[in-house]
Amino acid sequence: VLDTKDLQVFKVTVNGQDAKFGFGEKHSFKGTPLKIMLPFELKRGQEAIVEISFESSPKSSALQWFTPEQTSGKKYPFLFSQCQATHCRAILPCQDTPAVKLTYYAEISVPKELVALMSANRDGEMPDPEDSSRKIYCFSQNVPIPCYLIALVVGALESRKIGPRTLVWAEKELVDKSAYEFAEAEAMLKTAEDLAGPYVWGQYDLLVLPPSFPYGGMENPCLTFVTPTLLAGDRSLSNVIAHEISHSWTGNLVTNRTWEHFWLNEGHTVYLERRIGGRLFGEQFRHFHALGGWRELQNTINTLGDKNPVTNLIPNLNEVDPDVAYSSVPYEKGFALLFYLEQLLGGPDIFIGFLKAYIQQFAYKSIVTEDWKKFLYSYFKDKVNVLDKVDWNSWFSPVKPTYDMTLANACVALSQRWIKAKESDLGSFSSADLKEMSSHQLIEFLALLLLEAPLPVSHVQRMQQVYDFNARNNSEIRFRWLRLCIKAKWEEAIPLALKMATDQGRMKFTRPLFRDLYSFDKSRDLAVKTFLEHRASMHPVTSMLVGKDLKQDQ
Repeated sequence: VLDTKDLQVFKVTVNGQDAKFGFGEKHSFKGTPLKIMLPFELKRGQEAIVEISFESSPKSSALQWFTPEQTSGKKYPFLFSQCQATHCRAILPCQDTPAVKLTYYAEISVPKELVALMSANRDGEMPDPEDSSRKIYCFSQNVPIPCYLIALVVGALESRKIGPRTLVWAEKELVDKSAYEFAEAEAMLKTAEDLAGPYVWGQYDLLVLPPSFPYGGMENPCLTFVTPTLLAGDRSLSNVIAHEISHSWTGNLVTNRTWEHFWLNEGHTVYLERRIGGRLFGEQFRHFHALGGWRELQNTINTLGDKNPVTNLIPNLNEVDPDVAYSSVPYEKGFALLFYLEQLLGGPDIFIGFLKAYIQQFAYKSIVTEDWKKFLYSYFKDKVNVLDKVDWNSWFSPVKPTYDMTLANACVALSQRWIKAKESDLGSFSSADLKEMSSHQLIEFLALLLLEAPLPVSHVQRMQQVYDFNARNNSEIRFRWLRLCIKAKWEEAIPLALKMATDQGRMKFTRPLFRDLYSFDKSRDLAVKTFLEHRASMHPVTSMLVGKDLKQDQ
């Protein structure tokens, strides 16, 4: 039995013999099981080669197809895949579970003007013997991976070398900007190897996707996929690269066995990402981002409601679509647990020893939280009394760790000034307020304001006057600024927020912007109308989730 979703199957053979096959009952989001009857008896340990001839659907939830007009170059079509969590079955029949790992080899035939790339090592190219207008690209992934890490992109892509094992790939219009933005990749890789152990995947390439890519990044092995919203021009959003690099150990080598245990992938990856940041930019920087993550967690829990079962570290996902359950919780609650344990067990140098041993112990396997916890107890066998003080049941709703406040204090102070300001105090603000603040601190300043009751419209108008946030193109600053304006019910921000929600499709930005616009009576109808106009050209998962948010689900 294999998973499929919207696939047509034409023929199945086993060891060259025709096999009978049929489909089971269709499930709303899991798709349809493909049942293959083996034409001969197979004993345990015997191998067989099953060959399936099939076709995916144009509306596959794993794929987004672009017309030439939708690309930067406007000349050639483009395709990318996004399989996590359960969409690989919408590309090919497979055991679509992270509990199973496999190696793969692929040959991809494309028009010869285009390039194909996969989550694998590049094994060369050749003319297509069946069609002289096409060529074939070959790929092999020799490290066993869960099938959610199978990935494919086809487009008019160019590359720039930015390190001994790293090329950046993008459409011509963005490739030089991308090479500059991600130049720290090799330093991050070296730091990660020092923290976590050898990098086993060979190549580490980066691919910048069209703006509708639904995530900040996707850790496809050998080829990280990233959103163009990271192109701030000053490398300030490169923590996403550190995050995807870290997945080469936590997630891709040690993998959650089910999506309920997603925090094992993401909590450890955020922990490693921030350790890399600490090595490269200092321990205060690490604590600043750790605290920012705690705010992000508060924000998510405010949005979802603290009684919502998806706010549990290990949610019950029985009959729940993982795309619907997705949030910052496994990332930030998972990180907070690890950061708390680091402080409890003797500090960063001691805790990294555990992390390295954990990766060594479970590399190439898929595990659940119980495996992690047993290993934690055996590694720290001399500190069992300390570990027993952790209220494991409640931890899975956390105690706040301790944070160094050095870099956060300026953000807290300025946000408090705005929160407390009366109309008559607005004259006291000036552009000099931001003189000493980094873009990381501006993001945090805005994030703090978003945790509070909405500001009066006079305040956001004054803020625009003195700080000119509308002129900023850093996506993380712009996103929070526009949310602040819409929450303050400033009508002039409506077109800007709609533009950001549709110019790009990173769900972290697009969903909250649409939700805020929907909550504001003056923009609700326009938000729905805009969504319906753009729906057809949106990524299938984004369009499904925004549709639910705006009560437009078909």
